Amino acid sequence: MEKYLDYIIKSIVDLTNIPSPSGYAMKAVKYIEESIKNSGINYRITNKGALIATIEGNDNKNQRTISAHVDTLGAMVKSIKENGRISFDKIGGFILNSIEGENCIIETCEGKRFSGTILTVKPSVHIHGDAGQIERKIENMEIIIDEKVKCKEDIEKLGINVGDFIFFDTRTIVTESGFIKSRHLDDKASAGIILGVIKYIIENNISLPYTTNFFFSNYEEVGHGAASSIPENTVEFIAVDMGAPGEGQNSSEYAACICAKDSHGPYDYELRKKLVNICIQNNIDYKVDIYPHYGSDASTALSSGYDLKTGLIGPGVFASHSYERTHKDAILNTSKLLLCYILS
Repeated sequence: MEKYLDYIIKSIVDLTNIPSPSGYAMKAVKYIEESIKNSGINYRITNKGALIATIEGNDNKNQRTISAHVDTLGAMVKSIKENGRISFDKIGGFILNSIEGENCIIETCEGKRFSGTILTVKPSVHIHGDAGQIERKIENMEIIIDEKVKCKEDIEKLGINVGDFIFFDTRTIVTESGFIKSRHLDDKASAGIILGVIKYIIENNISLPYTTNFFFSNYEEVGHGAASSIPENTVEFIAVDMGAPGEGQNSSEYAACICAKDSHGPYDYELRKKLVNICIQNNIDYKVDIYPHYGSDASTALSSGYDLKTGLIGPGVFASHSYERTHKDAILNTSKLLLCYILS
């Protein structure tokens, strides 16, 4: 997989630069489609807008499904204030401190785009004595648009309306030391990994033991990404999402992370042991961890009533749901684990 690392990193960077908050992920799905459509792989777009690509294997009755989600966090215009500033509502679960001071783009239904900045209603320490103490809650946050506007009517004349999507500046950077820094590495890092694994399989004419489906979901951040459309012969479902390094955690920015349990409960024990053994046998750097405030497409699939063995793997991503960071080592180790699992 080392030879495919540059392709994976490019795919990750490309994807992070495509705005795709939940409900507006069609352009990211289109990128996935363009990446695979000339490979000869069969794929379909679900009614909900997800993409499922399939590589047939020797066993078609006991299929595997691998998922990553291309939807991200974001926001939506909630109201336009009389002073020409914009109130917003969150898409997905993030703390408001993580977007304070961030640049953003508002896209109207007509496709017009306007830049702005997300700030508190008391952003200046030279004016507001309690600028540092004001509670960071949705009522105290607003967007200052980069246009000469003074009132609600000025904003409306631009074509901005309630329900317009808001995209956060991802600030994607790949450092010389191998770090990838960006918003929305959850889960575009994993989507890039899957694209790299697909490319490896196709270009090396590898025969798979089991028919394998690659499910690029588009509503994971709001809880129903893989709630439907999982191919009916699936017996094992692996969500490729992210590990979460941090205080009290076992995960690492340099390793493939294997989740034993999240907020929905334990993942399949036998499947987890299989993933660990693959890492041991193939000298893949890995960490097993528990995430108490976490859900995935795999846990959503179980909650939706699918009869599946489920697992969760992913690169360690620091500062999840904020300005995130991972390392090329984690990307490579996760790619190796995923490929070895698919071939097992």
